[in-house]
Amino acid sequence: MSLSYPAIMGILNVTPDSFSDGGKFNSVDSALKHCEEMLEQGADIIDIGGCSTRPNNAIATEKEEMERVIPVLKALRMRFPDAMLSIDTFRKNVAESCIFEGADYINDISGGLFDPEMLPYIGENHIPYVLMHCVGTPETMHQYSLGGDIHQTVMEFFMQQCSVLESFGGQQIILDPGIGFGKSLKANYALLSHLDRYRHHEYPILIGISRKSMIWKLLGQEADLENGTTILNALAIMNGADFLRVHNVKNAVDLKKTLNFAQQSE
Repeated sequence: MSLSYPAIMGILNVTPDSFSDGGKFNSVDSALKHCEEMLEQGADIIDIGGCSTRPNNAIATEKEEMERVIPVLKALRMRFPDAMLSIDTFRKNVAESCIFEGADYINDISGGLFDPEMLPYIGENHIPYVLMHCVGTPETMHQYSLGGDIHQTVMEFFMQQCSVLESFGGQQIILDPGIGFGKSLKANYALLSHLDRYRHHEYPILIGISRKSMIWKLLGQEADLENGTTILNALAIMNGADFLRVHNVKNAVDLKKTLNFAQQSE
């Protein structure tokens, strides 16, 4: 993959219950249309998710996740044969089925913790893999509020999980600090402001802060989540983020173009 960073990963939730856009794109036709819009707006990767992990939400079964993701993935691969497609899953069986159907990346919010078969499968097959810092289980992960030396906590997790993945042959690793997952408000902003403090082995870093509660928790319930997302994405880019995972692709692409032009004009 050769892209001018930061690469923009557009979110395509094919679920009825995702926190921001649940139910909007959970049919094949609506998913195709939204994917086409994001690609036209400049998305480099489309990240397809079929299992919401929003707080206090029932976790979809593996069967439900498969039934949501596979038909959409097949349709997208047929309509957009050259598109880069990622699957947001923590289940090895879902990952394997999706790679078979033409997915390019696996984006695992558990960093390999929730399914012990995930890292061996990813490593042995040399699959591009987003490894996110995580604590707890799918049911409890949002009950944590980690603080303290959050950079050391995240770095130790990356070192441990990358070592396991690399031992199976994993090479194409992208690190996600898991902003908004089990961390205090201060810890979330600390991670965003000091990306290089947990950049293990110089692996690229993905930041996913789109429309998250850290915006309104700081600015108030009436905060404009799109505006807040753009502000935080700007901070992420200026601090060296390599990938931005977003709902609003156009805003992210416009931001990237603006910052790149400003930096080149110095």
